[in-house]
Amino acid sequence: MKDIKKILFIVQARTNSERVPKKMIRPIGNTSLFEIFLNKIKQTNIPLNQFYASVFDLELKDLCLKHNINIFHRSIESRNTDNSLRTMYEWYDKFPQFKYAVLFNPCLLFLKPKTIDGFVQKYINSHYDGLFGVMEKRQYYWNQNKEMITPWPKDCTIMNTKIVEPTYEAAHALYAGKLKLIGKNQWMGNFKTNNPALYLMQEQECLDIDHEWQFQLYSSFYEKNYLGLGYPYG
Repeated sequence: MKDIKKILFIVQARTNSERVPKKMIRPIGNTSLFEIFLNKIKQTNIPLNQFYASVFDLELKDLCLKHNINIFHRSIESRNTDNSLRTMYEWYDKFPQFKYAVLFNPCLLFLKPKTIDGFVQKYINSHYDGLFGVMEKRQYYWNQNKEMITPWPKDCTIMNTKIVEPTYEAAHALYAGKLKLIGKNQWMGNFKTNNPALYLMQEQECLDIDHEWQFQLYSSFYEKNYLGLGYPYG
């Protein structure tokens, strides 16, 4: 079991995304993707004095100030890199009071506060160094050589996804691990058995915005079905 006081809770965001320009601050009704996420965090059980937003851009810092969120002043090098853990997660050695980190993807419009709380609680109660959000898939897959890699269900002659053995897909939503591992260019674990452990999530909460069509579709649905209703996250 882990001491929650030893956990850094952190989100990273930037405005220079290439596929969906400025997606974190583009209007969604009267708010934005980043602001929706900050409101979600405020509805969780996470101690806000241990929650930081790692941001470089002034627009994002202004939103943090608006919501009284701690700011880690991200460097431009971190903002512009995707291929070096120690540069991208430069905060890993800047918080000596913390041993662990829980990192969030702020691009998931439909991620619920109770799911965040469930992830955090499982991590606290576990003996695992790392925890990683995944989605269960019941589907058939082939490798790059066109060889089938999904075990065919026993005594089944049709392609039935209801009885196929489940596999698990990265949700790219919630991450947890030891801070010192980042210094060794490793995050969460070595991805062998239960390292990191897997946290099962609902697929509808993991709808990520990586392309323009996703922003248009998800934000439109969110505006029509969630804004102003106060559920599930205001």
